[in-house]
Amino acid sequence: MDQYDINDPTDIDIMRSTFDGYTADDWDEMLEDAADLKMSRKDVSMLRTALRKAQMGKYLSVKQIFYILKVVDKLDELLSEDEYEDEEEE
Repeated sequence: MDQYDINDPTDIDIMRSTFDGYTADDWDEMLEDAADLKMSRKDVSMLRTALRKAQMGKYLSVKQIFYILKVVDKLDELLSEDEYEDEEEE
């Protein structure tokens, strides 16, 4: 994730559009992956919030969207590491 400034209106718009780009199915899939990888309770809770507010980023605070996007990046990183380890084992 790029370094977003939560006080910059342009960055806020970018974060909201990135959040709104994910569908409820995407959030549901991420939630399942997070549970499989045993991510922290707070991270899973934020993904549940994202699922409830899918494509309605205007109802979330900037801090919530910022944290949710950080969780998504962390999840992507963990999944790519997991896939890399699976390829090495084969």
